[in-house]
Amino acid sequence: MPDLDEIDHRVLRLLREDGRRTFSEMAECIGLSVAAVKRRVDRLKDLGVITGFTVQIDYAKLGWGIEAFTELRYPGTTPVTEIIRTATDVPEVQEVFTIAGDPDALIHVRVRDLGHLQQVIDRLRRAGDVTGTKTLLVLGTWTRDSPVP
Repeated sequence: MPDLDEIDHRVLRLLREDGRRTFSEMAECIGLSVAAVKRRVDRLKDLGVITGFTVQIDYAKLGWGIEAFTELRYPGTTPVTEIIRTATDVPEVQEVFTIAGDPDALIHVRVRDLGHLQQVIDRLRRAGDVTGTKTLLVLGTWTRDSPVP
């Protein structure tokens, strides 16, 4: 595990809030020079702590405002690669979490409406060796990277 100090953690917090924040803005917030902040970010990237920079999208504005999590169950002999393959063939799947216990996987899906969700669930049920599903509809979301409402 990399040895990170409080300044490294402050840099990471600032970048989580806004990945496009400039070194100059971060330097002002932290009280370091621009060059020192750049060295910190470069070091965090070299250590693999920072793995990339992304954009946050409001999917509701694109017409994909419904999110759900679907639990998938498989026979005990199903390889993890098969579980993942089941989901990668469905474009509405955003993430796959293979987990210990029951169920075997938790799939994060994003869809246009409830009819679309039903189609996606039906497609997942027919894929591979799926023996059962349970779907949970997302009503709201909060993450560490977003302000508390």
